[in-house]
Amino acid sequence: MKRWAIALAAVLAGVPCLYAQNKKIVVVGLSPQEIREIQLHEPGATIVAATRERLLSEVVDADALLGTVSPALIRAGKKLKWVQSYSAGVENYLTPELKASDIILTNAKIIQGPEIADHAMALLLALTRGMNVAIGGRGLRAGDRNAYPLIELNGKTAVIIGVGGIGMQIAVRAHAFGMTIIGVDPKDIPYTPVLSRVVPPDRLEEVLPLADVVFVSAPHTPQTEGMLSERQFSLMKTGSYFVAVSRGRLYSSEALVKALETRRLAGAGLDVTNPEPLPKEHPLRKFDNVIITPHVAGHSDLIQRRLLELIKENVRRFVTGKPLLNIVDKEKGY
Repeated sequence: MKRWAIALAAVLAGVPCLYAQNKKIVVVGLSPQEIREIQLHEPGATIVAATRERLLSEVVDADALLGTVSPALIRAGKKLKWVQSYSAGVENYLTPELKASDIILTNAKIIQGPEIADHAMALLLALTRGMNVAIGGRGLRAGDRNAYPLIELNGKTAVIIGVGGIGMQIAVRAHAFGMTIIGVDPKDIPYTPVLSRVVPPDRLEEVLPLADVVFVSAPHTPQTEGMLSERQFSLMKTGSYFVAVSRGRLYSSEALVKALETRRLAGAGLDVTNPEPLPKEHPLRKFDNVIITPHVAGHSDLIQRRLLELIKENVRRFVTGKPLLNIVDKEKGY
């Protein structure tokens, strides 16, 4: 029986029916199996897979869009009420058109926390335990064991800039290594034993000199762009480490190069760079104590399943009129 017939029969019988208020949700970037799973999870929505070529025409009568958005799609999608990003960062989504609209934007924060936190700690441990020297055919002979320092994390202090879904996961891991954790975040963070204290961003310069390692896990917003420049690097403890896993535009690459050249920093682990991708001839690539990975910290064998579960739950909430998860403040940018 056709959906309209089912809906009509339900209405005549006085029975509530989701099909009577069917929502069209256009999806890009998911597999046919994943789209089918979403559809089976919420029959009150029509899930439409769209190619890039057909996206503009499909969005015309869509209620929601999963996976992308652009000014052209916003102009075409007169009925759009919700856009779901597959990433935690949404700076590319926040065009003037979207910010001025009533469209709700949700992101994939928190679900990317475990693997990015693992990656952040891997970068730090590779530097503090000399893996950057040992791996890649540069291993030292047994007699050279005192040629470079090996650092113990227990008792050291970490400053984590951005204590959201990713930063908190980094804090949990660093605390497990015996580190004292200071968070920097504009929000009021509920008490947790893994954080010794949290200060607002305007007190960043007060805590930077205390850090043996500075983790950058804040979102990219107009307020955070360039927040770590030459002055901030000059305040860091001599022999400290710098690890960036959120967005490269939060720090000055030139200032980082200077801090490494002057040996202010003992090393840096970078999954995000500015510019990105980092050119082969960039000065940051000349240092043996800098590890650069190509913005892969958010990937793992489990991330796609967590993303799919988030999407399924938000689709259910959208169809049933309940509050969505991970709503982005379009003015703040996260």
